[in-house]
This record gives sequence, C-alpha cells and structure tokens, in this order.
Amino acid sequence: MEGPVSSRPLSPEQFDLVADRFRVLGEPARLRILNALRKRERNVTELVAATGFSQANMSKHLQLLLRLGFVERRKEGVSTYYSLADPDVFRLCDIMCGRLERELRERKRALG
Repeated sequence: MEGPVSSRPLSPEQFDLVADRFRVLGEPARLRILNALRKRERNVTELVAATGFSQANMSKHLQLLLRLGFVERRKEGVSTYYSLADPDVFRLCDIMCGRLERELRERKRALG
C-alpha cells in the first residue's frame, strides 16, 4: 500500500470504527459480494446469481455493507442497483494476499 502512514494516535472511538469495518470484511460472503461489484454495479438479482446466496441473505449483507459505507445504491424504476463506494477496499485485500504469498514461499523454503 502506497502513501503516507499516519503517526497520529487513534482515539478509542476511532479504534471502534476501524474494528467494525474489519469485522464486516472478515466475513467471506461479504468479500464475495464486494468482488462481484468490482467491475460494475449490479442489482440484487444479479448479485444472487453471481454469488449463489439467497435473496434474504444477500439483502442482509448489502444493508450492512451500505450502512458502513462499502457500497452505494441507486434506484431505477423498481430495481435497486449496488456499486462499490470506494474500490480502495481491494487495496486491503491486495496487502493481505501479498502477505499470504510471502508466507507460503517462506514455508515452502523452510520445508525444502
């Protein structure tokens, strides 16, 4: 991840807000939903088809993602479309994937 690293200490309230967002991202189903929105906006029917989740389960996850600012929605007629609010969420995933790849290489090297 490029960019400046803040040396400013976080307040207890900020820790709580950050932890809430990481908890949301800790659910694989929500990561799959965000990934399904990576290239374009989709309506609930399209998201259900892309992920295999039930419509009720999808709606529950979307409400949480919307409330915490990970997705945006817009209405068009009777359809509601969801899109990523900020694609930077995938920078977090890239950081973790890079770390996992390094750990895997280190384990392979250690095992011979």
